[in-house]
Amino acid sequence: MEMSKSVSGNCNLLEKTKKCIEELGYWTWPDLLVALKHCQEMQQVATSSGILEKCLDSIVGRLAITSEASPCASTSSPDSSGLRLSCDTRSTESLKNSFSRANWWFEDLSVLSPNLVEMLVKSMVSRKYNQVIISRFLLYYQKSKFFTASSDEKRQVLEIVIDGLYTLDPSCISCKSLFGILRVVMNLNISKSSRNKLECMIGSQMDQATLDNLLIPSPYGTSYLYDVNLVLRFLKAFLCEGGWRLSPTRMRKVASLMDLYIAEVAPDPFLRLSKFLALVVALPDSARDCWDELYHAIDVYLEVHAGLSEEEKVKVCCALNYEKLSSDACVHLSQNAKFPSKSSVQALVSQQLKLKNLLQGTKNSKPDMDSPCKLNETRDKAKKGEGSEQIVLYSGRLDISGDNENLRAHLQGMQWRVIELEKLCKKMQAQMAKLMKSKTPPTHSTARSLPRLCS
Repeated sequence: MEMSKSVSGNCNLLEKTKKCIEELGYWTWPDLLVALKHCQEMQQVATSSGILEKCLDSIVGRLAITSEASPCASTSSPDSSGLRLSCDTRSTESLKNSFSRANWWFEDLSVLSPNLVEMLVKSMVSRKYNQVIISRFLLYYQKSKFFTASSDEKRQVLEIVIDGLYTLDPSCISCKSLFGILRVVMNLNISKSSRNKLECMIGSQMDQATLDNLLIPSPYGTSYLYDVNLVLRFLKAFLCEGGWRLSPTRMRKVASLMDLYIAEVAPDPFLRLSKFLALVVALPDSARDCWDELYHAIDVYLEVHAGLSEEEKVKVCCALNYEKLSSDACVHLSQNAKFPSKSSVQALVSQQLKLKNLLQGTKNSKPDMDSPCKLNETRDKAKKGEGSEQIVLYSGRLDISGDNENLRAHLQGMQWRVIELEKLCKKMQAQMAKLMKSKTPPTHSTARSLPRLCS
Protein backbone atom coordinates (compact mmCIF):
# COMPACT_ATOMS: atom_id res chain seq x y z
CA MET A 1 0.00 0.00 0.00
CA GLU A 2 3.04 2.28 0.20
CA MET A 3 3.80 1.78 -3.50
CA SER A 4 3.04 5.08 -5.24
CA LYS A 5 3.80 6.34 -8.74
CA SER A 6 7.21 7.53 -7.64
CA VAL A 7 8.13 3.91 -6.88
CA SER A 8 6.42 1.77 -9.53
CA GLY A 9 5.49 4.14 -12.33
CA ASN A 10 2.08 3.84 -13.93
CA CYS A 11 1.20 0.42 -12.56
CA ASN A 12 1.29 0.64 -8.77
CA LEU A 13 -0.37 -1.27 -5.95
CA LEU A 14 -2.03 1.78 -4.42
CA GLU A 15 -4.12 2.50 -7.52
CA LYS A 16 -5.07 -1.14 -7.86
CA THR A 17 -6.14 -1.18 -4.23
CA LYS A 18 -8.28 1.94 -4.69
CA LYS A 19 -9.97 0.34 -7.71
CA CYS A 20 -10.63 -2.78 -5.68
CA ILE A 21 -12.06 -0.73 -2.83
CA GLU A 22 -14.68 0.68 -5.19
CA GLU A 23 -16.27 -2.78 -5.24
CA LEU A 24 -16.60 -2.93 -1.42
CA GLY A 25 -20.35 -3.05 -1.68
CA TYR A 26 -20.12 -6.56 -3.07
CA TRP A 27 -17.71 -7.91 -0.47
CA THR A 28 -18.77 -10.41 2.17
CA TRP A 29 -18.69 -9.46 5.84
CA PRO A 30 -15.52 -11.52 6.60
CA ASP A 31 -13.75 -9.84 3.68
CA LEU A 32 -14.70 -6.45 5.05
CA LEU A 33 -13.29 -7.42 8.44
CA VAL A 34 -10.02 -8.56 6.85
CA ALA A 35 -9.72 -5.26 4.97
CA LEU A 36 -10.49 -3.28 8.11
CA LYS A 37 -7.83 -5.11 10.09
CA HIS A 38 -5.24 -4.45 7.38
CA CYS A 39 -6.23 -0.78 7.49
CA GLN A 40 -5.76 -0.85 11.25
CA GLU A 41 -2.22 -2.20 10.85
CA MET A 42 -1.36 0.56 8.35
CA GLN A 43 -3.73 3.24 9.61
CA GLN A 44 -1.71 6.26 8.51
CA VAL A 45 -1.51 5.19 4.85
CA ALA A 46 -5.07 3.88 4.82
CA THR A 47 -6.34 7.16 6.26
CA SER A 48 -4.45 9.42 3.89
CA SER A 49 -5.55 7.38 0.85
CA GLY A 50 -9.21 7.39 1.91
CA ILE A 51 -9.37 3.59 1.97
CA LEU A 52 -10.09 3.45 5.72
CA GLU A 53 -13.00 5.87 5.42
CA LYS A 54 -14.54 3.86 2.58
CA CYS A 55 -14.07 0.65 4.54
CA LEU A 56 -15.83 2.08 7.59
CA ASP A 57 -18.67 3.47 5.46
CA SER A 58 -19.14 0.04 3.90
CA ILE A 59 -19.18 -1.57 7.36
CA VAL A 60 -21.79 0.88 8.66
CA GLY A 61 -23.87 0.52 5.49
CA ARG A 62 -23.81 -3.25 5.85
CA LEU A 63 -24.91 -2.98 9.48
CA ALA A 64 -27.79 -0.73 8.49
CA ILE A 65 -28.91 -3.18 5.81
CA THR A 66 -28.68 -6.26 8.03
CA SER A 67 -30.08 -4.68 11.21
CA GLU A 68 -33.49 -6.15 10.41
CA ALA A 69 -32.13 -9.45 9.11
CA SER A 70 -30.87 -12.47 11.05
CA PRO A 71 -27.19 -12.81 10.22
CA CYS A 72 -25.31 -15.79 11.48
CA ALA A 73 -22.66 -15.73 14.19
CA SER A 74 -19.05 -14.95 13.58
CA THR A 75 -15.92 -16.06 15.32
CA SER A 76 -14.07 -12.80 14.59
CA SER A 77 -11.48 -14.78 12.66
CA PRO A 78 -10.22 -13.21 9.40
CA ASP A 79 -10.65 -16.52 7.62
CA SER A 80 -14.11 -17.10 8.99
CA SER A 81 -17.01 -17.20 6.57
CA GLY A 82 -19.59 -17.73 9.27
CA LEU A 83 -21.08 -14.27 8.98
CA ARG A 84 -22.90 -13.79 5.67
CA LEU A 85 -26.23 -12.40 4.68
CA SER A 86 -27.46 -15.93 4.08
CA CYS A 87 -26.87 -18.56 6.73
CA ASP A 88 -28.14 -21.94 7.78
CA THR A 89 -30.46 -22.80 10.64
CA ARG A 90 -27.72 -24.05 12.89
CA SER A 91 -25.74 -20.81 12.80
CA THR A 92 -28.92 -18.79 13.31
CA GLU A 93 -29.73 -20.78 16.45
CA SER A 94 -26.18 -20.25 17.65
CA LEU A 95 -26.62 -16.52 17.17
CA LYS A 96 -29.85 -16.42 19.15
CA ASN A 97 -28.14 -18.14 22.05
CA SER A 98 -25.24 -15.66 22.17
CA PHE A 99 -26.45 -12.28 20.89
CA SER A 100 -29.67 -10.52 20.12
CA ARG A 101 -30.45 -9.73 16.51
CA ALA A 102 -29.31 -6.15 16.92
CA ASN A 103 -26.00 -7.06 18.61
CA TRP A 104 -24.70 -9.74 16.27
CA TRP A 105 -21.69 -7.67 15.13
CA PHE A 106 -20.40 -6.63 18.56
CA GLU A 107 -17.85 -9.40 18.87
CA ASP A 108 -16.47 -8.91 15.37
CA LEU A 109 -15.76 -5.20 15.82
CA SER A 110 -14.58 -5.41 19.44
CA VAL A 111 -11.09 -6.30 18.14
CA LEU A 112 -10.65 -2.84 16.65
CA SER A 113 -8.32 -0.30 18.22
CA PRO A 114 -9.82 2.59 20.22
CA ASN A 115 -9.00 5.05 17.42
CA LEU A 116 -10.87 2.97 14.85
CA VAL A 117 -13.83 2.57 17.21
CA GLU A 118 -13.95 6.34 17.57
CA MET A 119 -14.06 6.74 13.79
CA LEU A 120 -16.67 3.96 13.53
CA VAL A 121 -18.97 5.65 16.07
CA LYS A 122 -18.68 9.01 14.29
CA SER A 123 -19.59 7.32 10.99
CA MET A 124 -22.58 5.61 12.63
CA VAL A 125 -23.84 8.86 14.11
CA SER A 126 -23.49 10.67 10.79
CA ARG A 127 -25.42 7.86 9.08
CA LYS A 128 -28.14 8.14 11.78
CA TYR A 129 -27.64 4.58 12.96
CA ASN A 130 -29.66 3.49 16.01
CA GLN A 131 -28.00 5.29 18.93
CA VAL A 132 -29.27 2.81 21.51
CA ILE A 133 -27.36 0.05 19.72
CA ILE A 134 -24.29 2.28 19.46
CA SER A 135 -24.33 2.86 23.22
CA ARG A 136 -24.65 -0.88 23.87
CA PHE A 137 -21.72 -1.59 21.58
CA LEU A 138 -19.54 0.96 23.39
CA LEU A 139 -20.34 -0.63 26.75
CA TYR A 140 -19.66 -4.09 25.31
CA TYR A 141 -16.38 -2.84 23.82
CA GLN A 142 -15.27 -1.42 27.16
CA LYS A 143 -15.96 -4.68 29.02
CA SER A 144 -14.37 -6.91 26.38
CA LYS A 145 -11.19 -4.83 26.26
CA PHE A 146 -10.72 -4.74 30.01
CA PHE A 147 -9.97 -8.45 30.36
CA THR A 148 -6.42 -8.23 28.98
CA ALA A 149 -5.71 -4.48 28.79
CA SER A 150 -3.08 -2.65 30.80
CA SER A 151 -3.86 0.44 32.88
CA ASP A 152 -2.91 2.80 30.06
CA GLU A 153 -4.99 0.82 27.56
CA LYS A 154 -7.96 0.82 29.92
CA ARG A 155 -7.67 4.58 30.30
CA GLN A 156 -7.60 5.05 26.53
CA VAL A 157 -10.58 2.73 26.03
CA LEU A 158 -12.60 4.53 28.71
CA GLU A 159 -11.90 7.94 27.21
CA ILE A 160 -13.04 6.74 23.78
CA VAL A 161 -16.17 5.14 25.25
CA ILE A 162 -17.08 8.24 27.29
CA ASP A 163 -16.45 10.60 24.37
CA GLY A 164 -18.56 8.36 22.12
CA LEU A 165 -21.45 8.20 24.59
CA TYR A 166 -21.34 11.97 25.03
CA THR A 167 -22.16 12.46 21.34
CA LEU A 168 -25.35 10.38 21.68
CA ASP A 169 -28.77 11.37 22.91
CA PRO A 170 -28.88 11.18 26.76
CA SER A 171 -31.91 8.91 26.64
CA CYS A 172 -29.92 6.23 24.80
CA ILE A 173 -27.95 5.14 27.86
CA SER A 174 -29.23 4.28 31.30
CA CYS A 175 -28.17 6.08 34.45
CA LYS A 176 -27.13 2.73 35.95
CA SER A 177 -24.64 2.12 33.13
CA LEU A 178 -23.14 5.58 33.57
CA PHE A 179 -22.59 4.99 37.28
CA GLY A 180 -20.99 1.65 36.39
CA ILE A 181 -18.49 3.49 34.19
CA LEU A 182 -17.92 6.04 36.95
CA ARG A 183 -16.89 3.40 39.47
CA VAL A 184 -14.34 2.08 36.98
CA VAL A 185 -13.09 5.59 36.21
CA MET A 186 -12.38 6.28 39.89
CA ASN A 187 -9.43 3.87 39.77
CA LEU A 188 -7.98 5.30 36.54
CA ASN A 189 -6.48 8.68 35.79
CA ILE A 190 -8.53 9.62 32.73
CA SER A 191 -8.44 13.07 31.18
CA LYS A 192 -10.30 15.92 32.87
CA SER A 193 -12.33 16.50 29.72
CA SER A 194 -13.66 12.93 29.66
CA ARG A 195 -14.37 13.02 33.39
CA ASN A 196 -16.36 16.24 32.99
CA LYS A 197 -18.35 14.72 30.13
CA LEU A 198 -19.21 11.68 32.25
CA GLU A 199 -20.31 13.85 35.18
CA CYS A 200 -22.47 15.96 32.86
CA MET A 201 -24.17 12.84 31.48
CA ILE A 202 -24.86 11.55 34.97
CA GLY A 203 -26.05 14.95 36.17
CA SER A 204 -28.55 15.23 33.33
CA GLN A 205 -30.16 11.99 34.59
CA MET A 206 -30.08 12.69 38.33
CA ASP A 207 -33.81 12.09 38.57
CA GLN A 208 -33.16 8.44 37.64
CA ALA A 209 -30.38 7.87 40.19
CA THR A 210 -30.74 6.04 43.50
CA LEU A 211 -29.22 6.66 46.92
CA ASP A 212 -26.80 3.75 46.46
CA ASN A 213 -25.56 5.38 43.25
CA LEU A 214 -24.64 8.56 45.10
CA LEU A 215 -22.92 6.93 48.08
CA ILE A 216 -19.49 7.07 46.45
CA PRO A 217 -16.49 6.94 48.83
CA SER A 218 -14.48 10.12 49.11
CA PRO A 219 -11.15 10.37 47.24
CA TYR A 220 -7.97 9.12 48.85
CA GLY A 221 -6.52 11.59 51.32
CA THR A 222 -9.82 13.11 52.45
CA SER A 223 -11.32 12.56 55.89
CA TYR A 224 -15.05 12.66 55.16
CA LEU A 225 -16.89 9.47 54.23
CA TYR A 226 -18.57 10.23 50.92
CA ASP A 227 -17.60 12.30 47.90
CA VAL A 228 -19.88 15.29 48.52
CA ASN A 229 -18.09 17.44 45.94
CA LEU A 230 -18.93 14.95 43.20
CA VAL A 231 -22.63 15.00 44.11
CA LEU A 232 -22.60 18.79 44.08
CA ARG A 233 -21.16 18.69 40.56
CA PHE A 234 -23.93 16.28 39.55
CA LEU A 235 -26.51 18.75 40.84
CA LYS A 236 -24.87 21.62 39.01
CA ALA A 237 -24.95 19.64 35.78
CA PHE A 238 -28.59 18.71 36.40
CA LEU A 239 -29.61 22.34 36.83
CA CYS A 240 -27.47 23.65 33.95
CA GLU A 241 -27.79 20.89 31.37
CA GLY A 242 -31.45 20.11 32.02
CA GLY A 243 -32.71 23.40 30.60
CA TRP A 244 -36.34 23.30 29.56
CA ARG A 245 -36.57 19.62 30.46
CA LEU A 246 -36.50 20.39 34.18
CA SER A 247 -40.15 19.74 34.87
CA PRO A 248 -41.52 20.06 38.43
CA THR A 249 -41.81 16.29 38.60
CA ARG A 250 -38.11 15.80 37.84
CA MET A 251 -37.17 18.51 40.35
CA ARG A 252 -39.20 16.85 43.09
CA LYS A 253 -37.57 13.48 42.36
CA VAL A 254 -34.11 14.96 42.68
CA ALA A 255 -35.14 16.85 45.84
CA SER A 256 -36.40 13.63 47.44
CA LEU A 257 -33.17 11.88 46.48
CA MET A 258 -31.09 14.70 47.95
CA ASP A 259 -33.08 14.60 51.19
CA LEU A 260 -32.11 10.94 51.54
CA TYR A 261 -28.49 11.69 50.68
CA ILE A 262 -28.23 14.60 53.11
CA ALA A 263 -29.71 12.45 55.86
CA GLU A 264 -27.08 9.81 55.07
CA VAL A 265 -24.07 12.17 55.19
CA ALA A 266 -25.28 14.31 58.12
CA PRO A 267 -23.90 11.93 60.82
CA ASP A 268 -20.39 12.18 59.31
CA PRO A 269 -18.33 13.94 62.02
CA PHE A 270 -15.76 15.08 59.44
CA LEU A 271 -18.23 16.75 57.08
CA ARG A 272 -17.51 20.47 57.05
CA LEU A 273 -20.28 22.99 57.59
CA SER A 274 -19.68 24.63 54.20
CA LYS A 275 -20.21 21.33 52.36
CA PHE A 276 -23.31 20.47 54.37
CA LEU A 277 -24.83 23.88 53.66
CA ALA A 278 -23.95 23.57 49.97
CA LEU A 279 -25.99 20.36 49.82
CA VAL A 280 -28.94 21.92 51.62
CA VAL A 281 -29.18 25.00 49.37
CA ALA A 282 -28.16 23.32 46.10
CA LEU A 283 -31.75 23.09 44.86
CA PRO A 284 -34.27 25.95 44.76
CA ASP A 285 -37.00 26.15 47.41
CA SER A 286 -39.63 25.31 44.81
CA ALA A 287 -38.17 21.82 44.40
CA ARG A 288 -39.57 20.76 47.80
CA ASP A 289 -43.16 20.84 49.01
CA CYS A 290 -42.13 19.94 52.56
CA TRP A 291 -38.86 20.57 54.41
CA ASP A 292 -39.36 18.12 57.26
CA GLU A 293 -36.72 15.68 56.00
CA LEU A 294 -34.14 18.45 55.76
CA TYR A 295 -35.04 19.64 59.24
CA HIS A 296 -34.39 16.18 60.68
CA ALA A 297 -31.07 15.98 58.77
CA ILE A 298 -30.03 19.35 60.20
CA ASP A 299 -31.06 18.14 63.63
CA VAL A 300 -28.74 15.13 63.27
CA TYR A 301 -25.91 17.31 61.96
CA LEU A 302 -26.18 19.71 64.92
CA GLU A 303 -26.21 16.78 67.32
CA VAL A 304 -23.06 15.23 65.82
CA HIS A 305 -21.31 18.60 65.48
CA ALA A 306 -22.10 19.86 68.97
CA GLY A 307 -19.00 22.07 68.93
CA LEU A 308 -20.44 24.51 66.43
CA SER A 309 -20.64 28.11 67.57
CA GLU A 310 -23.97 29.90 67.94
CA GLU A 311 -23.23 31.89 64.80
CA GLU A 312 -22.59 28.70 62.81
CA LYS A 313 -25.82 27.15 64.11
CA VAL A 314 -27.75 30.22 63.03
CA LYS A 315 -26.16 29.97 59.59
CA VAL A 316 -27.37 26.37 59.30
CA CYS A 317 -30.87 27.23 60.45
CA CYS A 318 -31.10 30.13 57.99
CA ALA A 319 -31.08 27.53 55.21
CA LEU A 320 -34.43 26.18 56.45
CA ASN A 321 -37.68 27.22 54.84
CA TYR A 322 -39.87 27.56 57.92
CA GLU A 323 -42.98 28.16 55.86
CA LYS A 324 -42.74 24.64 54.45
CA LEU A 325 -42.30 22.89 57.79
CA SER A 326 -45.23 20.87 59.06
CA SER A 327 -46.89 21.63 62.37
CA ASP A 328 -45.24 18.64 64.02
CA ALA A 329 -41.81 19.76 62.81
CA CYS A 330 -42.39 23.29 64.10
CA VAL A 331 -43.47 21.97 67.49
CA HIS A 332 -40.42 19.70 67.63
CA LEU A 333 -38.13 22.58 66.67
CA SER A 334 -39.56 24.85 69.37
CA GLN A 335 -38.59 22.26 72.00
CA ASN A 336 -35.23 21.39 70.41
CA ALA A 337 -32.39 22.66 72.58
CA LYS A 338 -29.86 22.07 69.78
CA PHE A 339 -31.38 24.88 67.72
CA PRO A 340 -30.89 28.58 68.53
CA SER A 341 -33.74 30.34 70.31
CA LYS A 342 -34.29 32.65 67.35
CA SER A 343 -34.99 29.63 65.15
CA SER A 344 -37.59 28.38 67.60
CA VAL A 345 -39.32 31.73 67.57
CA GLN A 346 -39.17 31.95 63.80
CA ALA A 347 -40.71 28.50 63.40
CA LEU A 348 -43.64 29.35 65.67
CA VAL A 349 -44.19 32.74 64.07
CA SER A 350 -44.27 31.08 60.68
CA GLN A 351 -46.77 28.56 61.97
CA GLN A 352 -48.95 31.33 63.37
CA LEU A 353 -48.96 33.10 60.01
CA LYS A 354 -50.07 29.93 58.29
CA LEU A 355 -52.87 29.45 60.79
CA LYS A 356 -53.90 33.09 60.40
CA ASN A 357 -54.08 32.63 56.64
CA LEU A 358 -56.02 29.44 57.14
CA LEU A 359 -58.56 31.25 59.34
CA GLN A 360 -58.78 34.07 56.82
CA GLY A 361 -59.38 31.56 54.06
CA THR A 362 -62.08 29.85 56.12
CA LYS A 363 -63.76 33.19 56.71
CA ASN A 364 -63.65 34.08 53.00
CA SER A 365 -65.00 30.68 52.00
CA LYS A 366 -68.23 31.01 54.03
CA PRO A 367 -71.24 30.44 51.78
CA ASP A 368 -73.95 33.00 51.13
CA MET A 369 -76.92 32.33 53.36
CA ASP A 370 -80.55 32.43 52.34
CA SER A 371 -80.92 35.46 54.59
CA PRO A 372 -77.74 37.58 54.86
CA CYS A 373 -79.38 39.86 57.39
CA LYS A 374 -79.85 36.97 59.77
CA LEU A 375 -76.20 36.04 59.42
CA ASN A 376 -75.04 39.59 60.20
CA GLU A 377 -77.40 39.70 63.14
CA THR A 378 -76.02 36.43 64.42
CA ARG A 379 -72.46 37.69 64.10
CA ASP A 380 -73.29 40.86 66.02
CA LYS A 381 -74.90 38.88 68.79
CA ALA A 382 -71.93 36.55 68.93
CA LYS A 383 -69.65 39.56 69.42
CA LYS A 384 -71.83 41.40 72.00
CA GLY A 385 -73.65 38.60 73.73
CA GLU A 386 -72.78 37.25 77.13
CA GLY A 387 -70.54 34.21 77.03
CA SER A 388 -69.22 35.09 73.60
CA GLU A 389 -65.54 34.39 73.48
CA GLN A 390 -62.67 35.78 71.47
CA ILE A 391 -59.65 33.96 70.08
CA VAL A 392 -56.39 35.51 71.18
CA LEU A 393 -53.35 33.78 69.77
CA TYR A 394 -50.57 36.02 71.02
CA SER A 395 -50.55 39.74 71.70
CA GLY A 396 -47.63 40.32 74.01
CA ARG A 397 -44.12 41.42 73.09
CA LEU A 398 -41.44 38.76 73.18
CA ASP A 399 -38.12 39.66 74.74
CA ILE A 400 -35.58 37.35 73.09
CA SER A 401 -32.74 38.77 75.12
CA GLY A 402 -34.23 37.41 78.35
CA ASP A 403 -33.41 34.22 80.14
CA ASN A 404 -33.48 31.16 77.85
CA GLU A 405 -35.51 29.08 80.29
CA ASN A 406 -38.22 31.74 80.52
CA LEU A 407 -38.15 32.05 76.76
CA ARG A 408 -38.63 28.33 76.24
CA ALA A 409 -41.46 28.28 78.80
CA HIS A 410 -43.08 31.11 76.90
CA LEU A 411 -42.59 29.24 73.62
CA GLN A 412 -44.23 26.15 75.06
CA GLY A 413 -47.23 28.25 75.95
CA MET A 414 -47.35 29.56 72.42
CA GLN A 415 -47.00 26.02 71.16
CA TRP A 416 -50.06 24.95 73.16
CA ARG A 417 -52.04 27.82 71.68
CA VAL A 418 -50.99 26.81 68.18
CA ILE A 419 -52.16 23.24 68.75
CA GLU A 420 -55.48 24.40 70.19
CA LEU A 421 -55.96 26.79 67.30
CA GLU A 422 -55.33 23.99 64.81
CA LYS A 423 -58.06 21.95 66.48
CA LEU A 424 -60.34 24.95 66.37
CA CYS A 425 -59.70 25.46 62.67
CA LYS A 426 -60.59 21.88 61.91
CA LYS A 427 -63.77 22.19 63.97
CA MET A 428 -64.74 25.40 62.19
CA GLN A 429 -64.11 23.84 58.80
CA ALA A 430 -66.32 20.91 59.71
CA GLN A 431 -69.08 23.27 60.87
CA MET A 432 -68.80 25.30 57.69
CA ALA A 433 -69.06 22.15 55.60
CA LYS A 434 -72.29 21.26 57.41
CA LEU A 435 -73.60 24.79 56.88
CA MET A 436 -72.88 24.61 53.17
CA LYS A 437 -74.95 21.45 52.96
CA SER A 438 -77.82 22.60 55.14
CA LYS A 439 -77.83 26.25 53.93
CA THR A 440 -78.78 27.34 57.45
CA PRO A 441 -77.12 30.24 59.31
CA PRO A 442 -74.99 29.56 62.40
CA THR A 443 -76.54 29.95 65.84
CA HIS A 444 -75.33 31.48 69.07
CA SER A 445 -74.22 28.06 70.23
CA THR A 446 -71.61 27.95 67.48
CA ALA A 447 -69.92 31.09 68.71
CA ARG A 448 -70.17 30.03 72.37
CA SER A 449 -68.54 26.66 71.61
CA LEU A 450 -65.25 28.32 70.63
CA PRO A 451 -62.64 27.83 73.38
CA ARG A 452 -60.92 30.84 74.85
CA LEU A 453 -57.18 30.98 74.05
CA CYS A 454 -55.67 33.69 76.23
CA SER A 455 -52.17 35.07 75.85
